[in-house]
Amino acid sequence: MDWQDFSGRAILGIDGFSRTGKTKLSKELEAHLTKQGLTVYVFHIDDFIVEKKRRYGTGLEEWQEYYFLQWEAEHLAEFFFGKLKTAEQLNLWVYDADRDSRSLQTFTLPGEGVILIEGVFLQRKEWRHFFDCVAYLECPADQRFLRESETMRGNSALLKRRYWKAEAYYEEMLRPAEQADWVLDSSTSKIGDAT
Repeated sequence: MDWQDFSGRAILGIDGFSRTGKTKLSKELEAHLTKQGLTVYVFHIDDFIVEKKRRYGTGLEEWQEYYFLQWEAEHLAEFFFGKLKTAEQLNLWVYDADRDSRSLQTFTLPGEGVILIEGVFLQRKEWRHFFDCVAYLECPADQRFLRESETMRGNSALLKRRYWKAEAYYEEMLRPAEQADWVLDSSTSKIGDAT
């Protein structure tokens, strides 16, 4: 991407499933763009999930809870994505995993630069049109499984019924690789290795 004549704010997404290397790529891209003299502000979509009581044991299938209830998709569309181009500040509910609670936090955005958002399901219908461009990371499920923590590898049934079913739905309904501006194969790299 040519940033030489860039002005204003660009909204860039790093989409992909768990353990595809989204966070590592985001860090590398942030460092690269900063070296080019650009201001980069990074958001992680998982910082905006809701409390467990709102996404577990709701009566829906587990994969539906993960896809449809993990985030307040329409709320984020209005109060996060919809304001990224012009707002000086954002007031957002941020999740604290240790306390399983959310608190309202204020984010001050740069006047110009790149707003980089990384996370799963970024190209869902509520959010995709807010991005100027999206990179989608691909990696087969069996390789991503090997990158999971030992605890998650020991609970493969949960991965299959909650996470992988939601991912299959996203692929079938949204076709993220076809929507993305770039598709990156992270299967042969160290990107996404569990730490």
